[in-house]
Amino acid sequence: METTARDIEAIFRLERVRLIAGLARHVGDISLAEDLAQDALMAALGAWPRTGTPPNPGGWLMTTAKRRAVDLWRRRRMMARHEAAITHEIEAGQSDAHAAVEAHLDDAIGDERLSLIFTACHPLLSRDQRTALTLKIIAGLTTEEIARAFLSQETTVAQRIVRAKKILRDGDVAFEVPLGEERAARLGSVLEVIYLIFNEGYAASRGEDLIRPQLCQEAMRLGRILVGLAPEEPEAHALLSLMELQASRFKARVGADGRALTLETQNRGLWDRLLIQRGLAGLATVTRLGGEDGVYALQAALAAVHARATTFAKTDWTLSASLYDRLMARLPSPVVALNRAVAHAMAFGPETGLALLEEIEAEQSLAGYAPLPAAKGDFLFRLGRMAEARAAFARAAGLSGNAAERAFLMGRAEACG
Repeated sequence: METTARDIEAIFRLERVRLIAGLARHVGDISLAEDLAQDALMAALGAWPRTGTPPNPGGWLMTTAKRRAVDLWRRRRMMARHEAAITHEIEAGQSDAHAAVEAHLDDAIGDERLSLIFTACHPLLSRDQRTALTLKIIAGLTTEEIARAFLSQETTVAQRIVRAKKILRDGDVAFEVPLGEERAARLGSVLEVIYLIFNEGYAASRGEDLIRPQLCQEAMRLGRILVGLAPEEPEAHALLSLMELQASRFKARVGADGRALTLETQNRGLWDRLLIQRGLAGLATVTRLGGEDGVYALQAALAAVHARATTFAKTDWTLSASLYDRLMARLPSPVVALNRAVAHAMAFGPETGLALLEEIEAEQSLAGYAPLPAAKGDFLFRLGRMAEARAAFARAAGLSGNAAERAFLMGRAEACG
């Protein structure tokens, strides 16, 4: 079968993070690792349509990228010890160079991608730099998508990424999973980054699809690795529980016509009971470890409120509002305040929700955030103020960058008459 450019690009997307992680470990520079990976892709696009896909495409790409690195070092007449080490690895007469390279892709814990995340969460970097860099390198998001996740400007995010790469390069930072206290100190940042990756998959900020399952699967996979790394860390268990409970609703979130479905209209028979069981079991572990008041533990408890409700009418909104009050105390932010307003509106009436929204509508960071006018539209709709609700839903649709979400919001606007 002929290997097409689309086939090659699909393989590259699967191998991209491992490729960059492995190259970064050898060259000590994320930007250079990205360039070398791209060179390997171009080489594959030129060779594979003629020769066919190699048995080990990941190894082929890594070997090709490392050969490009050796050529680069030779041209620059520098880094002789790196050249010798990598050249020996590739040219020392091994019977299968590709297999040998592949065998060294994984580190001591079995995943170089995790090494790259911990490196991207190095203390030398600011919180915003850590998150932006990891979302760009690990999740493969564009700067535009990261900016929406951050509620920030695209140019600002791009500058953070460039600056972060330079800091790591100039600081000669090792690309590895740290041990002991150093690893524990970076765990919070790693958890935050993984959850942002999951959230971008759970509610895609751009494109035609409401959900990007591959990002969610990657985030959950990394979450399970973290639980294995830190089995006594309640927030690691809590984050995994939260992601599993939210992922359990994937099949029910989009209707047959491709439109988004709310919790109220979802077919709960489509919810993944196995993921729900795993999520609830993770919450039980969090309780055993005494971590119920953690930021991720509270969010997982909120997700569990919905997972335990057999129908929308049986949702315990009073408990949800109480949990949001606790979360707001631990993690005060405009987005948490918005979600808290929704929970209070469901528990105590839409007037309560509108009053809480008034407190945050002036927040500059929410000025272009579609969920804010969408929530306001829902409260107004429930109060029968249809003209105002229609305007709010239309504004939310205009702010959304996701086609499925935009169609859903326009449908709600039209339903206001």
